[in-house]
Amino acid sequence: MSAIVREGNVFTITPGQDLVSTTVPQFKQELATLLAESPTALRLDLTGTGMMDSIGIGVIIATHNSMKKKGGKLIIANASENIIKLFKSMRLDQHLNLGS
Repeated sequence: MSAIVREGNVFTITPGQDLVSTTVPQFKQELATLLAESPTALRLDLTGTGMMDSIGIGVIIATHNSMKKKGGKLIIANASENIIKLFKSMRLDQHLNLGS
């Protein structure tokens, strides 16, 4: 279960584990619950997330698109060097907010 912090209309979710096919279904449910509350910003804190597969990347892209459609934004924070390299190799760094 992810750690979730609500600060006004900005939510932070920290999965604390790798985002791979075996862990993504529960994470998707947690995200859906948060998105239903219509936050203005959703901060995905990747502290403790060392690996991400195509399923995990798909969830991040879908969440980014959902937030953008609602006028909000997804912020990726504390991504490991390997995950940032992965985003850059797929040119996702041009679309995702890799803030802190």
